[in-house]
Amino acid sequence: MNQIQLSGRKAIVTGGARGIGLAIAERLLQSGASVCLWDVDAAALDTACAQLAPHGEIIGAKVDVTSADSIEAGVQKALGVFGKLDILVNNAGIAGQNAKVWELSPEDWRRVVDINLTGPFLCCRAVIPHLLANGYGRIVNIASIAGKEGNPNASHYSSSKSGVIALTKSLGKELATSGVIVNCITPAVIETDIFAQMSQAHIDYMLSKIPMARFGQKHEAAALTAWLCSEDCSFSTGAVFDLSGGRATY
Repeated sequence: MNQIQLSGRKAIVTGGARGIGLAIAERLLQSGASVCLWDVDAAALDTACAQLAPHGEIIGAKVDVTSADSIEAGVQKALGVFGKLDILVNNAGIAGQNAKVWELSPEDWRRVVDINLTGPFLCCRAVIPHLLANGYGRIVNIASIAGKEGNPNASHYSSSKSGVIALTKSLGKELATSGVIVNCITPAVIETDIFAQMSQAHIDYMLSKIPMARFGQKHEAAALTAWLCSEDCSFSTGAVFDLSGGRATY
């Protein structure tokens, strides 16, 4: 594992109790950062914090990223322990059920968009003033290749992740001279528990699109995220970093 220097940095990772978020938190800790882990699942959050404790300073906060009040409480908890914030990783997300547009319920559409797109907006809105106060910050949004290409039977997920890409580009321009850098990652498919929300046919479809003929691994997403959170990432903002095993060629 290459060493990425994050010593003294204070980070928030949303959706951090499992999957990609948990791997990102571990990599940030191993790089010297302190991490406040956010998740809506309190039991899983406790388990994750216990698992990560040997790697560095970790605290947990039960946060619903669709609630501005819940997010503000999480921010205040992190500030109360860390004293400042340097890094925000917007990872929390859901896949939703696989269905054609005309077969999706409005409730399922709204739930996916609320968590995957409105969530990052609300988190950025709450955290950015603290990054601006430092004159330094790194924001990494976890989008998806589906946001570029539009996966069939996943219009809500694809649309939400396309929105995350656009949010990243807009925010990167707004903050370009502030010392706060904003980028996003567009993974193809990372092998996580989110597979349980998808049909096998949809999983097979996504694998068929990847030239490397395998799914991405959590540690690969974590490594790219850690670099984007570092000072070495200094002239990229509003950018989209593919992690697609060759699927994305643009």
